Amino acid sequence: MTEETLDRFRSSTLGWLRGTMAGLGTILLGLAGIVAALVGHWGLYPLIATGVALLVVLVKWIQNLAATFEVTEERLIIHRGIIFKSLDEIELYRVKDVRLDFTLLNQWANIGTMAVSSSDETTRDGDLLLPHVVDARTRRETLRRLVDTARQRRVVGEIDMSHDHGAL
Repeated sequence: MTEETLDRFRSSTLGWLRGTMAGLGTILLGLAGIVAALVGHWGLYPLIATGVALLVVLVKWIQNLAATFEVTEERLIIHRGIIFKSLDEIELYRVKDVRLDFTLLNQWANIGTMAVSSSDETTRDGDLLLPHVVDARTRRETLRRLVDTARQRRVVGEIDMSHDHGAL
């Protein structure tokens, strides 16, 4: 039986453009090149800045195309690659925490970076980062509810271990 996909998303290039300083800087660079070419006496040379800005947007768009995140009732699935593809997944019952980070600009653009930590090998070297996610607050809450449901279904609990450095 195949699991139903509940949500499928990528990092947002448009969100990155309007919700980060790097994105806004890229927009300004592109506009500055156009304006300088129209009003300046430099000929078409300022359009090089616009070309650089367009190249930055193209590279960011390709990076975002290269990773798709899919959520089912049981798993968070990460599809990576365009030519050489890979598929990785985290069983939701193994997710320990889903953190949401966002700047003031991110909030304005309705994007955020989700950081997923789990006991899965996928996050062995650090949290799985899902950058520039549109409607990240809602997606985080949905993922949190699905994690709780998956744990209840598998009767899985979590024990936090603390080290008492003062004990002998």
